[in-house]
Amino acid sequence: MKLYSFWRSLASFRVRIALNIKGVVYEQIAVDVDRREHRDGAYAALNPQMALPSLVLDDGTVLTQSLAILDYLDEACPGPALLPDEAKGRARVRALAAMIACDAHPLTTPRVQRYLAEVLHVDEAARAAWLKHWTAEMLGAVEAQLAGHAATGRFAHGDAPTTADICLAGHVTFAINQGLGLGSMPTVQRVFEAAMALPAFASAHPLAQPDAPAAMRRNPVVP
Repeated sequence: MKLYSFWRSLASFRVRIALNIKGVVYEQIAVDVDRREHRDGAYAALNPQMALPSLVLDDGTVLTQSLAILDYLDEACPGPALLPDEAKGRARVRALAAMIACDAHPLTTPRVQRYLAEVLHVDEAARAAWLKHWTAEMLGAVEAQLAGHAATGRFAHGDAPTTADICLAGHVTFAINQGLGLGSMPTVQRVFEAAMALPAFASAHPLAQPDAPAAMRRNPVVP
């Protein structure tokens, strides 16, 4: 398999974690979003949405959208399951994942940030406030979903990592990078730290990637 990704891409982070959990050997191909390589002809032909990541299977099939890729890996690859066995648990995990990947993350992507800056001429301070607002709002909502819920265990659902933890890892990492504290979100912080203590998560961290800036790179990255 070939994974087209960018070190700072949270969606790529999700897929790297899932591949690691499943023990899948893959080749990682860096696509520099800062240089807009995701918009050049070669990558646009691979993924017309010009978004990351893309996973190319051994037979040439191209998979896009991180949650769809996670579902594929869970169905097609042996190894620890990313979703619970029972239907209600699967629904809860999918809801937690969607809160982050579908509601919060799209508001903070580079293309949104560029539109705010280049088209709407929103200044840097206002853009920073935008990012912090939407990131903190969703973390608060996830904390409310996790805290005190009978199904919350060591991880977001039970005592094994699921798709919910994979999505949460990226969102909390982004929050930390934005200077947001987790003091008011003790359950989120506890679950995040439990996940990032696992090699599958730590080795997928943005700063552990070969295309991360050399001055920032650390491997593995564990809180």
